[in-house]
Amino acid sequence: PAFPYKFKFKTSGCPNDCVAAIARADCSIIGTWRDQIRIDQEAVKAYAAGELAPNGNAFDTGPSALDIQKEVCDLCPTRCMEWDGKTLKIWDEECTRCMHCINVMPRALRPGTDTGATILCGGKAPILEGAQLSSVIIPFIKMEEPYEEFKDFVDKMWDWWMEEGKNRERLGETIQRLGMRAFLKATEIEPDPRMINSPRYNPYIFYDPADVPGGWEIDAAAFRKRHQP
Repeated sequence: PAFPYKFKFKTSGCPNDCVAAIARADCSIIGTWRDQIRIDQEAVKAYAAGELAPNGNAFDTGPSALDIQKEVCDLCPTRCMEWDGKTLKIWDEECTRCMHCINVMPRALRPGTDTGATILCGGKAPILEGAQLSSVIIPFIKMEEPYEEFKDFVDKMWDWWMEEGKNRERLGETIQRLGMRAFLKATEIEPDPRMINSPRYNPYIFYDPADVPGGWEIDAAAFRKRHQP
């Protein structure tokens, strides 16, 4: 079958996402890492002492003293950093790779060495249902040649979209109409809490009929007999 509508891939080298792939692509590939952020403690002290220009001198301030507690630690979205005036500590298990600290102190902090990508799907500009941002589908994938794991995912994604998508319906609109659950099932991906903004925001739990003893078929008379008022 033909594609219901156009399909775009966009790739960003890091979570700064300078090409805005998360907002402009049906499938976004954003470079990331999964090990510890590399820290040069001497460079951290140099930023605090005003020997280096914060933010890569993007604001043309030149070398100036950086309040690491205020400008870095307090602005970390998960508060996974601690500065005691001498040593910067990062609890990497709480880090969301937002890149803020690295952007502020690029001479002191660097991404880890276990690199790969986060795969997101569903972003687009306004067409039928308005603008949408991509949703995380694969939190981390190594993306190594010959990229067979990613290609297998794309084949399953396209097969589902070509089968279920309506005319002029982008992938994100098909996911919105049929639900992320149907998309994950079609692509054979296990749900992961990192795929959503607030885990357990929806209080309802949905089960597959195959997982329910007896299925969904309920004898109303027998049910009322067991549950007399």
